[in-house]
Amino acid sequence: MSAMVRLVSPEAPPPVVAATGKQRDLKIDGIRLGVLDNSKGNADHLLKFIIEGVKAQMKVASVVSLRKPSPSVPAEKNVLDELTEKADCVISAMAD
Repeated sequence: MSAMVRLVSPEAPPPVVAATGKQRDLKIDGIRLGVLDNSKGNADHLLKFIIEGVKAQMKVASVVSLRKPSPSVPAEKNVLDELTEKADCVISAMAD
């Protein structure tokens, strides 16, 4: 008697990486750091620690912090546009 064994890989396919936009030059007075809070519980606390860690490692000229209204929806276009305009790099975090 033979049995069939079915193996299922739990791995998702690798994500498609978006093409990078233009190269941003870092200014001598520090980076403009963007922060996107996904509004999950404690995400704001996690992001605070990350911001402090970045500031300890490099010069930060400014921080713009924005928050999504709900973790279950993507950030609105105006939020992404503001981060694009005002930040050299963006950190996003989730927590519970």
